[in-house]
Amino acid sequence: VLALTAFICIETIMKCSPCEGLYFFEFVSCSALVVTGALLLLFSLNLHTRIPQINWNLTDLVNTGLSTFFFFIASVVLAALNHKTGAEIAAVVFGFLAMAVYAVNTYLAVKKWQMTSRQQNSRQSSDYMRARTESREVVHRPEIQRLDA
Repeated sequence: VLALTAFICIETIMKCSPCEGLYFFEFVSCSALVVTGALLLLFSLNLHTRIPQINWNLTDLVNTGLSTFFFFIASVVLAALNHKTGAEIAAVVFGFLAMAVYAVNTYLAVKKWQMTSRQQNSRQSSDYMRARTESREVVHRPEIQRLDA
């Protein structure tokens, strides 16, 4: 929502003299909005379960981390190059707010990724131990007799 608001604010600007900062902010806010919206749609409709080959926790972590970084850079650049109009100031404020929300989401995604990676490691080690134990067990069958008896 904050990325959408920042994008709307930046789109209302009619004139700009050095437009590079404005264009970069527009690109960042639009890209973050589209990618995050697509991931939100995938997760809310449970479509991500149909593609188990992709590590979705890591995908979410990369998206939020990159969005945090680029919103920070774009907001700083726009704050430095703005013309003190209301729309530019509002876009900078919403850009920093979006960056803060993405930063919190990045922290939560890191915690979730660490938790799932620990669970996968413990599951792999327990599967390994179970396989080792099962391979050492000897099944005694009365129908198989020793040849030297």
